Amino acid sequence: MVRVTLWGSLRALADGRDTVEVEANNTRQMLDALAEKYPALEPVIESGVSVAVDGRIYRDAWFTPISDDSEVVLMPYMAGG
Repeated sequence: MVRVTLWGSLRALADGRDTVEVEANNTRQMLDALAEKYPALEPVIESGVSVAVDGRIYRDAWFTPISDDSEVVLMPYMAGG
């Protein structure tokens, strides 16, 4: 199980939880599992989120590997430059 920390406003969409666990081997599987387990997250995930894995932030990197010991944080979309 991958432990995912939900950042900011995303917590309210997952029954107020700040961390959740899902089965996944990559970021796409994790996002799909989160949307299935917490349907209120689905529209936000569909519109775009940022995922940090072990301190590195990704956007649209669907097949970034994650493991049970990865530090994973899901955040509202972060624009950068």
